Formats: sequence, C-alpha cells, structure tokens
Amino acid sequence: MLKPSDKWTWYYDDSEGHLMLDLGDGMVFKTNLPRKLIVDCAIGINEFSVDDAAAFMTYKEQIAYLDLSEPRQAELALYCVAAKRFHKPVQPKSWFFDSLSDGSVHVEEGDFVQLNSSSHSGVFIILEVGECASLCASVSLEEFVLSGSKTLVFGQAIKVMHDRMLPVNHHFQVQPIAMVG
Repeated sequence: MLKPSDKWTWYYDDSEGHLMLDLGDGMVFKTNLPRKLIVDCAIGINEFSVDDAAAFMTYKEQIAYLDLSEPRQAELALYCVAAKRFHKPVQPKSWFFDSLSDGSVHVEEGDFVQLNSSSHSGVFIILEVGECASLCASVSLEEFVLSGSKTLVFGQAIKVMHDRMLPVNHHFQVQPIAMVG
C-alpha cells in the first residue's frame, strides 16, 4: 500500500488541466480536481504536508473497510486528501438529495454517510466537516446519478447539508464478538 512521503509534491499541470501529485520515482497521480475547482494557492508547487499525511491515514483506515482493491483504496484516499486541502469553498448542493434526518446528525472526518437522490442511494466519505453542511466524496465505482444530466463519479466531492445524511459507519466496521461457552 502507498505510504505518504515528505518528498511528494502537489502541482497544477496546465497540459493535463488538473491538480497532480508527484509521488517520486517517476510516478505521478492525477487528481480529479480541474482548475475551476481548486483554490489559487494550488497553482504553485506545494509540499505534501504533515496534515496531508494525517488526512491520508485517516481516510486510508476508513476506506480499508470498503470492498475496493488496494490500488482503488489508494486512489480514493488521495482524491480525498486533494479535495480536503485544495477544493474551492462551495455552497451545498443539497437539492439533489432527499432529507434523511432532522439535521442534528453528527459527522466527523472519515465517516461514511448514505445520501439518497430521487433514483439512487449511495455511500459517501466525509472530507471536511462544517457546522450545517460537509464536503463529502462518493466511494462507489459506479456513477451516482444526481439528475438527468448530472452525475458524480468515484472520488468526486460535493458539499451537502447534514439533514440529507444518514451515518452508516456501522455497516462497514465489524465489531468483534466474544464467544462464551
């Protein structure tokens, strides 16, 4: 599995039109963040920080519960770190989703939540927690249909109000059971 390094660097690549991560040894990771979705400071060279490494480990631990191959787990963890650090602040796009709670849902970074649209239900991972809304990313390899022409792909981030979220960590984390006899 991929391990964070202080030698990794973020940079924006004009020819690719996306934020990239140089992993060293000739390996480069292309994020799912085009120019229009990143903050201005992402345009220069940015070191992979201690905070990035901590976020990577948080996401990696949670993502390990998903039924994804190891390369897909690493890909999703890097998408999550990139979005957490460089995604532009955005308004919630909650209208795509059904209300599932009264809004008093408590979520933390790395939690899994279920979001339902009129035709789909999907699991998302929390990237950045806000007071009433949080940035989250789709963990499904299949597209999540928001509307007739809008979809979310694997690792794509969206900000959603908490009243649209249903915590589902318990579906992924198996608790050990002691056998008594």
